[in-house]
Amino acid sequence: MTNCYCGKALVYASCCGKVHENITSALTAEDLMRSRYSAFVLAKGDYLLKSHHSTTRLSSGEKKSIVQWSTSVEWIRLEVLHTSKGTPQDTKGTVAFKAFYYEQGVLHVIDEHSMFTKENGHWVYVGVV
Repeated sequence: MTNCYCGKALVYASCCGKVHENITSALTAEDLMRSRYSAFVLAKGDYLLKSHHSTTRLSSGEKKSIVQWSTSVEWIRLEVLHTSKGTPQDTKGTVAFKAFYYEQGVLHVIDEHSMFTKENGHWVYVGVV
């Protein structure tokens, strides 16, 4: 069995694939963050927009740039460092993580502490804390 792109010991279809098909399947802020990482790996621009809070959502032009960039790098792995709140009962939460990737043969790390909130009954990404 191959793990999901997000690093969980589940196949993609049972993990982030389920969330990509139905965003309400992300029961926690961490679930949504992991699904967004997998969306970067798979260059799912529409999902990246959909999973963004309406007040911080990217434009279609920015989506195109993100998709082009995400396909130009080699994604290595995701490490979730810490979560605060973001449970099914919460309406807000944060997730600290590191996402590793190669760009033009150089290893890079996105080290981010992200804010998530519920909008229209499901988790969405707001931005960096």
